[in-house]
Amino acid sequence: MELSGGWRAHEATGDLAKRFPDVAFDDRSWEPVTVPHHWRTVPGFDTSDGPVLYRHSFTAERPAADRRRFLQLDGVFYYGDVWLDGDYVGATEGYFVPHAFEVTDTCAARVEHVLAIEVACPPQRDRTAKRTITGVFGHWNASDPTWNPGGIWRSVHIAETGPVRIARDRLLCIEASVERGRLEYEVVLDAGERPIDATLRARVTGPDGAVLLETRREAALATGENALSWTLTVDDPPRWWPASLGSQPLCTLDVAVEAGGAVSDERTYRTAFREVRCHGMRFAFNGEPLFLKGSNAGPTRLALGDAEPSEVSRDVDLALAAHLDFLRLHAHVARPELYDAADERGLLLWQDFPLKWGYARGVRRQALRQARAMVDLLGHHPSVFLWCAHNAPVAYDREPGAPSTTGSRVKHAATTFLPTWTKDVLDRSIARTLARADATRPALRHSGTLHQYFGWYTGSLGDLARALRHWPRLARFVSEFGAQAVPTTADWLEPRRWPALDWETLARRAAYDAASFSLVAPPGEAKTFDEWRDTSQAYQAALLQLQVEDLRRLKYAPTGGFSQFSFADPNPAVSWSVLDHDRVAKRGYEALRAACRPVLPMLEPRAGLVHVVNDTHAVLADAVVTALVDGRATRWVGDVPADGIAFVGRLDVDDAVDVEVVLEHATIGRVLNRYPLLVLRAS
Repeated sequence: MELSGGWRAHEATGDLAKRFPDVAFDDRSWEPVTVPHHWRTVPGFDTSDGPVLYRHSFTAERPAADRRRFLQLDGVFYYGDVWLDGDYVGATEGYFVPHAFEVTDTCAARVEHVLAIEVACPPQRDRTAKRTITGVFGHWNASDPTWNPGGIWRSVHIAETGPVRIARDRLLCIEASVERGRLEYEVVLDAGERPIDATLRARVTGPDGAVLLETRREAALATGENALSWTLTVDDPPRWWPASLGSQPLCTLDVAVEAGGAVSDERTYRTAFREVRCHGMRFAFNGEPLFLKGSNAGPTRLALGDAEPSEVSRDVDLALAAHLDFLRLHAHVARPELYDAADERGLLLWQDFPLKWGYARGVRRQALRQARAMVDLLGHHPSVFLWCAHNAPVAYDREPGAPSTTGSRVKHAATTFLPTWTKDVLDRSIARTLARADATRPALRHSGTLHQYFGWYTGSLGDLARALRHWPRLARFVSEFGAQAVPTTADWLEPRRWPALDWETLARRAAYDAASFSLVAPPGEAKTFDEWRDTSQAYQAALLQLQVEDLRRLKYAPTGGFSQFSFADPNPAVSWSVLDHDRVAKRGYEALRAACRPVLPMLEPRAGLVHVVNDTHAVLADAVVTALVDGRATRWVGDVPADGIAFVGRLDVDDAVDVEVVLEHATIGRVLNRYPLLVLRAS
């Protein structure tokens, strides 16, 4: 029974929080709202930090004698206290974690019901010691820090079962060889107040609907919760591949538990047979290596519950159109539609646990509980290939727009390179929990040492390559790099006011980094807004082209891949994204797309070295490479190894102003790579 729709809400003022759960409480003067929602999207709550009180009245027939009912909340942002008909039901914590409470007796007592929920999402005043696990929604320098995501953001409903309920379950693919596929299904069955005999039935069907496996298992259940593990084996399974390696056949697992001769509860999962292996941040899927090209993705919208399914799946399509293999879900758990779309299209997902920067010591126990819940929620998705416990475990507490100080830089460096409780206790504990819950995927402690912002926070465009030559370990997998650029959709910036933009608000609420902009695209040197925007976009595009190619030249020696920062804005911003909040491309998107093409002839402009990288798994025999330097042509012919890189030759480009490198091959056609002057002078 769906309980979403018309509710009433009021801010928790005075003693309302004590009185509002009462069935007789008069809420007619409260604000009508539509749940699910985030309360900031409702007039009257658009500046509120809560708590907010919710009430909903509904009618439900009494359950039959052998039936049980559960109140299910799929997503409450962030804390919830729940009452039904004036009786306290329980508490929730964790924005992405589903919660369920048995309400059989309450539903049997009457037909008319009142559901009351107090929701709190308190801003974290000490951002080096946060207590809520909200990731980018609570603390992120790429979004509006005044936003509060609080609310009942996913559906609320009543579920009915027989005497045995599936309380928790987890589905993982533990083997996907050519000959055999194995799914491990772990389930906790709640038998209620008396022992009972039950039968579990499982059926695996292939993408064409053909039954691959049908089996059953008897279980004598004790009172309360019973944990079972079931391995389901399929011969000659259809194997799921990332988009660049093959097709994406999805299978369906239907599980039912029967008690008393009838179905008591059931679940359905779409999943697939695939294996992922990692060695030194080099990845292989079903035994085939893949150099991973990706981007960091924030939430589709800051108001995550308001994102339409078509918007969510569009981001998957835009990533694949840019020749990306994966998106890193940056410090957040996304909407379910994203995982489904990625499964269907073959886009891989690096899944961060929603931790970002500093946390209080008291958060550890809750973090471990939510980490296990994240595996339960997402483990069946073949697109998810990596767990990461923490984005960047550093003590970052600078106010948006505030200048960097010596003290803040020292604190940032110390927490990056020296032992800390966050890195060595919290992150280690979460990564261990993720690995124990799911041995089929690698689990990183954090991504903090893999960020390399040369050309933005430090150094110049060409310094990434220099740093990686000196410290090869930094090149294993660069999970963040990039530069900000002014968005193409810019009416919200009020460009007609140029140059008198609201610079303070841009820095405080729209991610604008004035210090770095003053070095690469100074507003004072642009005569018009369009000139300033074009300069910033040209710089971002040049940085991405140069640094992506620098990393691709290190393919497997030692680099396993990279993840540019970032893909798309969840709100209007002047940020590192290559797509703005309306998904209109900056020049950086085209530069990223061009630099990530599967086969790419490349020039290293600082030394004039020409290479061809080949991410396909076929040899390019007798490939023709032609370099045009200010109109003068140089030509080479040779083979490019499968899934490898070939050195072609050397050019003198010291004084060049126009360079093109072209590859021609019978099977892939013609691939052209152009080098703007900004890239050629990057040294």
